[in-house]
This record gives sequence, C-alpha cells and structure tokens, in this order.
Amino acid sequence: MKEFERARWRCRRGMLELDIVLQRFMDVHYRQLDEVGLQQFERLLALPDNDLWDLICAKQANCDVQWQSVLELLQKS
Repeated sequence: MKEFERARWRCRRGMLELDIVLQRFMDVHYRQLDEVGLQQFERLLALPDNDLWDLICAKQANCDVQWQSVLELLQKS
C-alpha cells in the first residue's frame, strides 16, 4: 500500500487535466500492473507535465516503445 500512496502523490501535477487522467489511471489500472508496468509508469511520471500530456493526447509521437502498454492505458483513462 505504501507504493500505491507514493505513486498517487507523484500523480499530483501542475495541470488539472493531467491530474484527472492520472487519478483515473490510479483508480482503475495501477493495482493491476505487473513489475514491468510499474517501472514504465514511474518513467512516465518522471517526464515534465507538458511532455507527458502531449504523449497522452498523442500530440507527440511516442518514440519509446518501452512504456507503450502503460501509455495506452493512460490514453484510455
């Protein structure tokens, strides 16, 4: 549970839209991620807000296939 709360805290961002998408993702998908998915999510959270938002909205091409599965879940959230 500690990791879940830490991840939820990291999902608090400067963009309201990003906060909403990330919180929905946490509620629906986070607990179902395997270890690889958790690592992918952590890497995505390390991105600046605008870059992450552009990836989620598909405004920016995803050049890194290592987080494609988690990015697809985020896009559905």
